Amino acid sequence: MLGGNIGLGNYGDWLVMFIAGALIVFWLYRSFYRWLHEPPGMNTKLLLSHAEDVLEDDVNVQFLEKSGYEVTHGKYRVPITIDLDGTELQSRLFIDLIAEKDGKHYIVKTARERMPIDWTGSGVRDRLLVYALLLPECEGVLFVDHKEHTIRTITFRFGT
Repeated sequence: MLGGNIGLGNYGDWLVMFIAGALIVFWLYRSFYRWLHEPPGMNTKLLLSHAEDVLEDDVNVQFLEKSGYEVTHGKYRVPITIDLDGTELQSRLFIDLIAEKDGKHYIVKTARERMPIDWTGSGVRDRLLVYALLLPECEGVLFVDHKEHTIRTITFRFGT
């Protein structure tokens, strides 16, 4: 009888170890799955940690704030290294501002006289899609023209 109890005790120990091991494997799987399917731009805080300070005297900042937005980050340069047939090229993208309203974040591009935007599907895509892809967790892109007193909200949906 004593031998039977020892066998049952060992079985119980193995069952507890098996359940604990299964929970650890499940937790590791879920962590890996979540990491694998996380949008590539989730490192926004790291990316924007080197943004310039917000200039309170900037007319675009003032216009956004009057319109109910909170400007959270200033200008940021995104350096880009391009490999073209073995030749390394350098370029950069400029994010003018990052603004927030109702808990939603927006990339802000400001109007420039020397770079007018073509308000067609292809014109908007060519000029602004790259910013939406760079920070996919943002709600969209705001195009601010303080001279025209307009803020246009641009969002991109794929496959519809």
